[in-house]
Amino acid sequence: MHCLRVIITVLLVLICSQALAERRVALVIGNSAYQYVPKLPNPDNDAGDMAAKLEALGFEVVVGRDLDLAGVRDTIRAFVGKLDGADLALFYYAGHGLQVNGENYIAPIDAKLLSYIDLEFEAVPMNLILSAMERSTRVNLVLLDACRDNPLAVNLARSMGTRSSSIGRGLAKVGTGIGSLIAFATQPGNVALDGAGRNSPFTAALLRHLGKPGRDITRELIDVRRDVLEATDGKQVPWDNSSLTGEVVLKPSTSLEPAVSAGSGKGDNAAELAYWDTIKGSSDRDLFDAYLQQYPDGAFVSLAKAKIRIIERAAAVDAAAQMEAAAAKQQAPAAAGLPAETEQMAALAQPPAGEIQTLETSEPDRELVRSIQKELNRVGCRAGSEDGLWGLGSRRALEQFAKLSKVELAALEPSAAVLERLRTQKARICPLVCAQNQQLKSGRCVDIKREAKLPEPSKTRSTDETPARKAPSNTITAPDDAKRKSFANCPASAQLAARQTLEPGTGRGRMVRSATHSCGRTFVCHRAARGQRWDCDWR
Repeated sequence: MHCLRVIITVLLVLICSQALAERRVALVIGNSAYQYVPKLPNPDNDAGDMAAKLEALGFEVVVGRDLDLAGVRDTIRAFVGKLDGADLALFYYAGHGLQVNGENYIAPIDAKLLSYIDLEFEAVPMNLILSAMERSTRVNLVLLDACRDNPLAVNLARSMGTRSSSIGRGLAKVGTGIGSLIAFATQPGNVALDGAGRNSPFTAALLRHLGKPGRDITRELIDVRRDVLEATDGKQVPWDNSSLTGEVVLKPSTSLEPAVSAGSGKGDNAAELAYWDTIKGSSDRDLFDAYLQQYPDGAFVSLAKAKIRIIERAAAVDAAAQMEAAAAKQQAPAAAGLPAETEQMAALAQPPAGEIQTLETSEPDRELVRSIQKELNRVGCRAGSEDGLWGLGSRRALEQFAKLSKVELAALEPSAAVLERLRTQKARICPLVCAQNQQLKSGRCVDIKREAKLPEPSKTRSTDETPARKAPSNTITAPDDAKRKSFANCPASAQLAARQTLEPGTGRGRMVRSATHSCGRTFVCHRAARGQRWDCDWR
């Protein structure tokens, strides 16, 4: 018996020695003090706390905090130099990150990103780090808390103009090689929260759960996801992508007894009950899918599956109701005896059946919007810049087109049917509006010619005479009968003519404005001060 105890002791010593002999290397970067955009409150704390956590778990940690471009590159180089011979590598980043054309970038604290060219010189691609890790190490863990709302991405998008669609929201999904795991603070393409405490919700959960004795990393990340869901009221859902081929335990269990299963302890039962109480009244299917993944043998599995079926049925009923409403709108114009083109345009805003559920989250196609704006401008309905962005000016232009062409629209939104209807309009339909120094003549705006009148020789004044000043007159003379008859097609009031002619927002800083309506009659508008209402009269 004594010999058996000696043998077991020797085996345990060998096992523990082998675990301790495993070489682990970590890179931790946290950027808070950005120079050209608002500072972030958490990343500096997050990086310091995560470095201390990893050192306690036996990692050789390379730490970088508030790094400029040169500092980021030097810190990465120091980390890559330690990868040779390492068994496990870990990379943690907190701070601003952005995705462009599907690739993720680290933003140093001195980044401005005022143009697309700056991306290559002021940001560091994350793939530089991931490729080095996968070349040198069998097991790689990547933890990214860089999905915050990023003003640098806004700067870059503004400079790129029509190409800004290549800049994504949050970070992009990253493919992993064999033996790698990448965890994001939230789903790819979404934005994570900073939180109100010392650490962000994602990093706070990592600090609580990483390194539990005998616990696999994938199990720890499930606990992290549960904590973040609870801390953010379900608004943020951490996401991971794994190609690990075995368990990765950051802290081996020191107990000789087998590990207790996840759902057997009283503590986990209490956690499961608290989690179920949090989600049971929700109508978000993702929360119940997360419960089934977290507690596959839990006490509420059957209820979670039933809740998912109820949510699916409700979604199907809503989709059917929307399809019936779309069909009713298409049939209503025909029943009322309206023209066929009115029936066609009444359903322009109704999406196909397969798109009903995603309509609220999808954005209009930029090329489609640009084509519609171009056609609106062609027919005289001023949509403004043809930039592919569907805004207030484009909606007003489409509304004007529908009104003048007597087409009934279900919504002022871009669609292929709207574009096709615009292309069938061959002639100009919206009235031509001339500038202040122009007048409408033969369907065109021409400059108003003013000829200077010279005084007659007999009426020239001597140099001693001082010309009498005329008192300014603001009186507006009414048109004579002939002019009044020729203006029969003009609106009844000059106020209405001004609304039809003048573009909103173009009179900033001015007190007097005048223009010529498409009917040929000129009107003048006055206001007492900026921000006051315009009063218009016919000239």
